[in-house]
Amino acid sequence: MNKIEKEKERYVAFLRGINVGGHHKVPMADLKKELTKLGLENTVTLLNSGNVIFDSINVDMASLEKQVSKHLEDVFGFFIPTILRRSKMILDLLDEGPFKDEILTKDVRLYVSFLWKDAESNLQLPWTSEDESFKVIGRKDRTILSVLDLSISKTPKAMEVLEKHYGKGMTTRNWNTIVRVGKKLNS
Repeated sequence: MNKIEKEKERYVAFLRGINVGGHHKVPMADLKKELTKLGLENTVTLLNSGNVIFDSINVDMASLEKQVSKHLEDVFGFFIPTILRRSKMILDLLDEGPFKDEILTKDVRLYVSFLWKDAESNLQLPWTSEDESFKVIGRKDRTILSVLDLSISKTPKAMEVLEKHYGKGMTTRNWNTIVRVGKKLNS
């Protein structure tokens, strides 16, 4: 009897809320070790904020997200929400260059927010806050693209805006982090 082997796929995991402000500490070496115990291969961590690249034959992303979150909670003692994206999605996003029309200054921040589940919103995109300090420039599938200008507002309420319209089931990364993830995926 011949076994049909499933092809491995490359994923990126974005963990929410670890190593922020001295809370929910998760050493990257321990994280890598624990993910390897789950059978995830070629595991690479990036930065200290919970960005992980790995290979897996499990193509049911919702199941894999739950499995990773549950295992990490059991090991580290607190819930670690995990959002997965296929590497192709990240590379396609980088190729699209969604922020290419933005004028960058030292105060402008570019963000990518990943939703766990597709969430309906009545927010008409592109959308800009009244004070023009924050704008949501687009959404593709479960990914929201936004721009924050700290020169206009020193106390931005950007995350509150996103959570109001899309719920709290998301995690956000700076565009520079996504670029670094992409470089690692291509190496």
